[in-house]
Amino acid sequence: MFINKLTSPILIIAYKEICDSSRNRWLAFMSSMFLVLSLSVSFAGSAVTGSLYLPELDSLMSSLSTISVFIIPLAAILLSYDSFVGEDESGTLLLLLSYPLTRMQILFGKLLGHVTVMFLATGFSFGLTAILLMLLGENYQKAELISAFAQFVVSSNLLALTFILISYIVSLKSTEKAGAIGGLLLIWFLFVLIYDLLLLTILVSDFSFANQYVINALIAMSPTDLYRAINLVAIEGSEASGSLAMIATTDWGLSGMYGLLLVWIVSLAGLSHRIFKRKAL
Repeated sequence: MFINKLTSPILIIAYKEICDSSRNRWLAFMSSMFLVLSLSVSFAGSAVTGSLYLPELDSLMSSLSTISVFIIPLAAILLSYDSFVGEDESGTLLLLLSYPLTRMQILFGKLLGHVTVMFLATGFSFGLTAILLMLLGENYQKAELISAFAQFVVSSNLLALTFILISYIVSLKSTEKAGAIGGLLLIWFLFVLIYDLLLLTILVSDFSFANQYVINALIAMSPTDLYRAINLVAIEGSEASGSLAMIATTDWGLSGMYGLLLVWIVSLAGLSHRIFKRKAL
């Protein structure tokens, strides 16, 4: 009975968020964007070499993860940046809190709705790509292809979940939507571009302070770098190439990196709930 009372409001709020995303065509837009991305990389990525051919599976997944690490966080931000500040500006958040709902139910209802939207978009687009590759790619092993794309969808949605929670924190701390989207784009720029560039600079340079433990800590401090390493190690295993993959393979393994990404998610969820609980309306 207690579980039903807890989950029922969460499911109602999640359903509302899904309907809102469908009504304003966000779901269709993101599905189309991811589909064009995955089909372009899979079937036209070799065009730069002057010929068209289907790439090897490890090369394909590496290319998809390299591009998705830019697109997926940005899509998650645009989906959820106004989750609280937007409703606060319109007055609907105050109305929502007047109902017999806890702030935890509101927070996790929105989270479930947004994660479902991202999962539907990525699952449809990357799943359709996998089906087309199975039909047209004679050199692919079906079981290996399905496993690779399933792992890729899971890791992509965990990355999206991380940035959705970051968006909640910024949205709760902002007083207007313009400030929220501006702050989140700055965070996206720092994580996806600047931090990654600095980390790669340290990896290829001979700095005296950059020992194994420092590099491990720097990778763990960035969900985007964890995402890159997860997808490299998942497809190539212990033979994964690249600085991030070699370090991750040696010290953590795939389960360890997933664990670190889950630590990010749990920590951000707890921080979001704490800020929302203390927020005065």
